[in-house]
Amino acid sequence: MKAFLKHTGIVAPLDRVNIDTDAIIPKQFLRKIERTGFGKHLFHEWRFTDYEGTKENPDFVLNKEPYRKATILLTRDNFGCGSSREHAPWALSDFGFRVIIAPSFADIFYNNCVKNGILLIRLTSEQVDEIFNVAQKKVGVQFNADLEKQVLIVEGKEYKFDINSFAKTCLIKGLDQIGWTEQFSDKIESFENKLNKEQPWLT
Repeated sequence: MKAFLKHTGIVAPLDRVNIDTDAIIPKQFLRKIERTGFGKHLFHEWRFTDYEGTKENPDFVLNKEPYRKATILLTRDNFGCGSSREHAPWALSDFGFRVIIAPSFADIFYNNCVKNGILLIRLTSEQVDEIFNVAQKKVGVQFNADLEKQVLIVEGKEYKFDINSFAKTCLIKGLDQIGWTEQFSDKIESFENKLNKEQPWLT
């Protein structure tokens, strides 16, 4: 997983509430266990007017320039609700998103994003309204996210955000839960060897 310290990128404003994981990555595309290749199906039913995904919807934000290259998503309340599919952050990451800004996120989706190197920034509804005004008036505007300082910089204005200390450490170090556990491999091996000697019937 790629470590996250700071990120600057184009912001795509997606002004909708309660975007669920089926909208992020529809169920018909959940046929692989690899984490790559899902970006082309991101928001499939909104991005395309046909089932095959060959005809783009010209009104959808990610089909417009310069948002095709957006790496920061600005959206509304309860983003990532619905099922617990980890394919949702896989699709967002594969498309290129590294930061998502919203007033609230579904808990399971939030944790899945941390495990896949995506920084989710919670701000108040009033702050998000203010940021939407900037993003919609200035097409292609870039925001700066600094995880170490826990600050989002929008046209020179700073917005502080909170984040769980464990999630912050994992993102900064580029570790998912397996990677975090592997840091203690020496201690785990020592414990297993000791257990094998003292209580071999358990191993």
